Amino acid sequence: MEALNVILLLFMIVCAIAVAATKNLLAAVITFMAQGLAMSVVWMLLQSPDLAITEAAVGAGVSSILMFAALKKIHAIGEKGEAEDAEETEE
Repeated sequence: MEALNVILLLFMIVCAIAVAATKNLLAAVITFMAQGLAMSVVWMLLQSPDLAITEAAVGAGVSSILMFAALKKIHAIGEKGEAEDAEETEE
């Protein structure tokens, strides 16, 4: 059980650093979503299911949908959900 806690903690730290360090906005949102899901597992391990459900719904669900919508509005992702940064670098 202790090993799982350490793995989740390290995963969340790596996700936080990756979100701050990445230049690809779509990858940052997906990494943020993964961190929110890991945090909901941590809340379950701390025996707080109400916070786990809230974190899963808000942290990984609603926030990510709003960020995807914002990326779509600023044309950071294309019609198919692909990053336009990759298309620009290929040209």
